[in-house]
Amino acid sequence: MVSIRPTGDVLGATITGIDLSRAMSDGEFSTILQALGEHGVLRFPDQLLEPAALRDFSMRFGSIQASVTGKFQDPHVPEVGILSNIVEDGKPIGIADAGQDWHTDMSYRDTMGFVNVLNAHKVPRRDGKPLGNTLFANMRAAYDKLDPALKDRLKGMTATHDFNKFWEGMLAKGSTRGPLTPEQRKSRPPSVHPVFLTHPITGQQVLYCNPGYAVRINELDEAESERVLEQLFAHQLEPRFIHTHVWAERDLLIWDNIGTLHNALPDYGPHEHRMMKRCQVMADRVFEPAFLQQALAPMGHAL
Repeated sequence: MVSIRPTGDVLGATITGIDLSRAMSDGEFSTILQALGEHGVLRFPDQLLEPAALRDFSMRFGSIQASVTGKFQDPHVPEVGILSNIVEDGKPIGIADAGQDWHTDMSYRDTMGFVNVLNAHKVPRRDGKPLGNTLFANMRAAYDKLDPALKDRLKGMTATHDFNKFWEGMLAKGSTRGPLTPEQRKSRPPSVHPVFLTHPITGQQVLYCNPGYAVRINELDEAESERVLEQLFAHQLEPRFIHTHVWAERDLLIWDNIGTLHNALPDYGPHEHRMMKRCQVMADRVFEPAFLQQALAPMGHAL
């Protein structure tokens, strides 16, 4: 029997009683989708999936984004990316610094990101303490607590999101990932999204403007846009909105990119090994009423 145990924090729940290595029933998928809308971050303990099973589970939510570089993906299941600081035969086996600042995955795409699915194979430890936690920020709560005057002012406004902002930021911190080629840059052009979004599952408003990719509020002049962005970024990262996930091996974590931000903490050394396998799922289905009607019908949710 599927069990959902909320963390009691601003985000998060642990789900047990389901084997994600096999195809989900419609009822199980409906339960997970509803829990994702309610809790934002879902942990499934003791689930170490083979790459094909990880891909198949992820694809229930939407299409999977391909790597911009074509590197660090499973050789047989390229939809599955590898995040790791492990070096074998002098070569890294995965992306060593993925997600190491506050952002929302794929807000830089015209079709934004919906969920990330991350499966923990190796978790670094020091003196028995897990390292490499992932922090999450609740953008539904951030919207609810935003200054009403600012909320009214920004209603209907849009922000430009640029993939290059995060990439260049990582290079400035000493990342060895290398600059984007002109072709790679062209494949990730800037996109525009509303500053406030209606979440497709809950119908609630969220603040959709993250420090990793948002570069400009388009309806404001440049100086005012910069000032307001700084105000929004400071607000959404207040401690009252933050949830910390402490990893364990075999954790499978799925989180909602529409309603959260995240940040992977790089508090471990090169010999404290971390290895995760990941799928990044686009929001190419979740905004479709027919998809949600069918997906949530087993739970009795009418849209």
